[in-house]
Parts: sequence; C-alpha cells; structure tokens
Amino acid sequence: MAAHADRTTTRDEDPPQGSGGAEGVSQALTGRMLMAAVVSAISALLYGYDTGIISGALLQIRRDFQTGNGMEQVIAASILFGAVLGAFTCSQLSERQGRRKTILIVSGVFVLGTLLCSVAPNATTLSLARIVLGFAVGGATQVVPMYVAELAPARKRGRLVLTFQLGIGVGIVLATLVGASEASPWRVSVGAAAVPAAIMLVLMLRLPESPRWLVKADRRDDAREALRGVREDGSDLDAELDEIVGLEEEERSAGRENRGWRGLRKPWVRPALVVGCGIAVFTQLSGIEMIIYYAPTILTDNGFSESAALRVSLALGVTYLVMMIVGLAIVDKVGRRRLTLIMVPGAALALAVLGTLFVTGHSGRGDIGLIVACLVVFMFFNAGGLQLMGWLTGSEIYPLGVRSAGTSAQSMTLWATNMLITLTVLTMIEGIGVGPTMWVYAAFNVAAWIFVFLRMPELTGHSLEGIESRLRKGRFKPKDFATRS
Repeated sequence: MAAHADRTTTRDEDPPQGSGGAEGVSQALTGRMLMAAVVSAISALLYGYDTGIISGALLQIRRDFQTGNGMEQVIAASILFGAVLGAFTCSQLSERQGRRKTILIVSGVFVLGTLLCSVAPNATTLSLARIVLGFAVGGATQVVPMYVAELAPARKRGRLVLTFQLGIGVGIVLATLVGASEASPWRVSVGAAAVPAAIMLVLMLRLPESPRWLVKADRRDDAREALRGVREDGSDLDAELDEIVGLEEEERSAGRENRGWRGLRKPWVRPALVVGCGIAVFTQLSGIEMIIYYAPTILTDNGFSESAALRVSLALGVTYLVMMIVGLAIVDKVGRRRLTLIMVPGAALALAVLGTLFVTGHSGRGDIGLIVACLVVFMFFNAGGLQLMGWLTGSEIYPLGVRSAGTSAQSMTLWATNMLITLTVLTMIEGIGVGPTMWVYAAFNVAAWIFVFLRMPELTGHSLEGIESRLRKGRFKPKDFATRS
C-alpha cells in the first residue's frame, strides 16, 4: 500500500499549486534548475571521488610512507572527521549566510583541501589535509541536497535531489578507474579533483539563493525573483510563495524555541529526527563504505593481486553508478519506502553468502568468481535501495524551521558512523576474520529493513509543506502516508 502514497494528497496537506506539486508548466525544469542539479552532481562527484580515491591510493601510500593498517585507517577516516565538522559548521552558515554563500565557501574549501592533500610530505600531513577536504565533503552533504530540494518542484524533487547520489556514483567510478589504471601517481590522482571543484564554484555564482531561506530572512521580493529564475514563464509564483510565507509565519508564531537546534528537541519533530538519523546510521552500517574503502586491501590480504583487486573495485564502482541511474529513474515512481524494503534483503543475503565463503575456506583462486559475484550483488541491492535514501530523506523530511539543523544532525550522524566503521573494519577483520565480519554487516542490513518497515513513511509525491503538516499533526507513521480505501 505504501507504494501508492505518491498519489495520496489532501487539500490541507499537499496543495496542488506551488512547491506542493504544481501541475503542468510549473513542474518543468528551467536552465537554472538544471544548473543547480549540475552543481549538486559535481559536489557529490567530489565526495565520491575524494573518498573513493583513497581505496586504490592506499596501496601506493603504503609503499611511499611505510604505513600499516592502523595508519591506513587513520588516513581513510580523517576525511570523515572533517566531514562531521563541516556538516555542523555549514549548518550554522547556511542559516545565517544562506544556502548559496555556504555552497560557495564549500567550493573554495574543496579546491584548497584537494591541493593540500596532493602535496602532503608524509602520512600525518596527509591525514590533516584530508580533514580540511572532509570539511568540504561534510558541508556539501549538509547544504547541497537541502538547497536543491528547496528550489525544486515537488514532483521532480526526488530525481533532482538524487542527482547528488548519482554524482557520488560517478565520482566513485572515476576514482576506481584511476586506481585500476595504475598509471598516475597518487598525488596526481588526488590533485585532479581541484578542477571540478573550481567549475562548481563558477557555476554556483550564477545561481539564486533558496527562496525558502529568503522568506525566512524577510526578503520576499527576492524570494519571488529567485522562484522566477527556477520556474518557467506562466508558473503560479503567487500560490507557491504564499504557501512558503504562510508556513514561515506559522513557525514564527510558534516562537524561536521551535526553530533551529532548539526546535529539533520538540516532541513533534522527534519522529522526523529518528527516521532521518536512523536512515543515516543504517546507510553506513549496511557495509557500503567498508566495501568502497577497503575492498582492494581485503582482497590483496587474501591472495588477490593488486591489479585484480583494483579491477574488482572498478566493477563495484560501475555497479554503484548504474544503480544510482536506475534509482534516479524509478524512485519517484516506485516510492522511497517500497524501493528500500525490496532491495535491502538482497544486500543482506549477499553479505551472508560472502561471509560463508570465507568461513568455509572457499576464498582461494578457484573461488574468485563467487567472491566477486557476491560483492557485485551486494552493491547492486545496496546502491539501488538504502543508499538512495541517506541524502534524499534528509533534504525533505524536516520542517522548514529546523531543516538546516536537521540535515546537519543527519549528516553528522552519517559521517560519525562512517568514521567509526572506517576506523574499525580492518581491526575487526584482524580480530574475528573476514567471514564473521561480513556476517555482522549482514545482520545490520536485517536491522535496517526492520527499521524502515516500522518507522519510515512514504514521502514520495508529497510537498515539503505537506510532509511538515503531517508531522505537526502527529501523523508520521508509515500507515499515515498509505493510500486509504
């Protein structure tokens, strides 16, 4: 039933005009709206590339800096520590200075961090430089999907926000291609990311501020112009702006305690926070980052050649990208919740089988095909389901008054979980072995399915204002978004 929630609307919750799902011409995409999607894709590409490039680079860094597993975990995880800082700091910036200015700052930090990493003289300096780079990664994940969601028409919002997820896939594929080619020194591979970062900065200079932030800043005329720039001629800007203004006035009348970080503590907001942060935790506990960061290391430690391990990593990156494209095409049709519930069991089963192969000793050269098949099947189901939801839900699940704080809390939760996993995976494998480690992550996928089934409502097709209306009324359970007979 939840799959049909995209057709569930009521007049008081999902208005037929404005951001609430305007019909016809207002749903078409303008050049600037497409440009915003491109900025989103580039920022995500940088995230995917800068985090994914370390997978192959670690094999070279190990030789250059004589690192062991402990230092390699620190190098991989340092970008995640920076991401936690970036997500929190950019939450404050996006509220005070606006989404647009914050993204411009993030673009500049991307350039700076990339260049610092490429010239690092030792492992410690590289780790510190990756913290700077991580600041940009965390800031981008906090503000860019939110910015695009606040610009987008409701019925296109899922696809537009998921350009961010698609960009991550492109970045990972590029990183694995560079690593698998073994043609470039790791410093060149890392430094190359400065080019798309500079392009992102230039494009962002031509885009407007979020109309929803402008309304919050009492700049309604500017908000109207911003909407005009991302809607086609003939769109009903008055209806859309009135809806945004009305909700903002309602939130102001509720007092400052219902806004920002204070507002996140309110009981009526808590269901959104639990769902958003829960999804963030499970996107990481599902095992995706373990596979992306450490697949070459795990495989080489178990008898694979470096070239073979890097080719497997490339196959995983391509699978990730393909499933991002598929997800982009179907998420607004199938539904967020339904798609996740369909795909998670496949990921759990793939990890369970992979763990069994290692535990039973089927991990030699003759079993390479089975091992690779399990990894690819895992990536197919994980990337095409749960991974789509991490940034998408964060961009749309929180009320306007707490949206920046909510997306920041969700990003920080995601990055902190990612950092914990990155710092412990190799240690866990050393302690209990590859097979049992895979079983642990298979169990996390089972827990993720249960969480989504019990807590995550179907948000597909509902306007941001409509989602907030249901949240305010205490109707935020999956059954409250299901089609009623």
